[in-house]
Amino acid sequence: MAAEVNVPAEVSNLAKPEGDAPITNSKSKAALVVVSLGADRASQIYKYLNEEDIEELTYEVAKLGKTSNTQVESTLDEFYKLCLTHKMMTDGGLDYARNVLEKAFGESTARNLLEKVSKTLQSKPFNFFMKGDPKALLSLLQNERPQVIALIMAYMEAEQAAQVLEQLPDEKRILTVESMARMDRVSPEAIAIVEEEMKRKFATIITSEDNMNLGGVDYVADMMNHIDRGSERKIFEELDKKNPELSQSIREKMFVFENIIDMDDRSVQRFVRECDSKDVVFALKGSSDDMKAIFFRNMSKRMAESVRADLEITTNVKRKDVEEAQQRIVNIIRRLEDQGEVIIKKGGADDDIIL
Repeated sequence: MAAEVNVPAEVSNLAKPEGDAPITNSKSKAALVVVSLGADRASQIYKYLNEEDIEELTYEVAKLGKTSNTQVESTLDEFYKLCLTHKMMTDGGLDYARNVLEKAFGESTARNLLEKVSKTLQSKPFNFFMKGDPKALLSLLQNERPQVIALIMAYMEAEQAAQVLEQLPDEKRILTVESMARMDRVSPEAIAIVEEEMKRKFATIITSEDNMNLGGVDYVADMMNHIDRGSERKIFEELDKKNPELSQSIREKMFVFENIIDMDDRSVQRFVRECDSKDVVFALKGSSDDMKAIFFRNMSKRMAESVRADLEITTNVKRKDVEEAQQRIVNIIRRLEDQGEVIIKKGGADDDIIL
């Protein structure tokens, strides 16, 4: 059962309906959900909000006042149902969600939930692609122009876009990366033209009132951070030949295995503790003496002796295995980055970024 939620007495006069009267204001509901999550989890939500939303939500939290258990439980129950509806619609489609919700909550509740979630889903262009399997999307996208692919991928999460990009033919992959990196602001008219062309194939509904910030070097760098090391190497090899300036710009926004050499010893010590010694051995195969020295001086004496011994006896290591081991280490660093436990310098950047 949810606990009572309180705010300071000086704002209690701004409280929402007292007693067990249901809270109907959507902003007040959002505030109640945030407060119920606790400070740590709430801070994670705040990272995804813009300054205006943070200010508005904080104001709503401040005037929430004393809230009964019944109000808390009712609001959280609605929030849970909306989350469940969103997942069913994105994973299984509208008909699947309607069928399950009607059986679980009845026709009226199901209809209300679907209406609320549908408005959210329709607000993002190319939402149809968000639930697509990368291989299935590839079969639909591979014959399109690089500019069209870039536009559609710009609406995907970076990890999903990376999976699609990995599977594109080499020549089209480079053109797509270039198109996405050059993309800045796209007008609703341009998006509408693409929508008309693709509607028959993808059944995409686009609603756009303002110009959208899409693509750009930052987005490409984020996407490249999710690509496997083999594909990353091939893309950069081609970009280095065709567009070295763009290649360097993307690298400067990324963090890759080679950037470990720029990390401070304390940060290296932190992530090394999380690494599998076998991954370290494979990752250091073929690495520079400077890279090996950084690892060795930041390991425990016992681990350093073990890795050195294994490096001497480990032979015939495939390049793919080396790259996969390096990627696992980079993933550990990125996880620690999210937790604020390491300091890294991305390639070519002038300032250290605390992560």
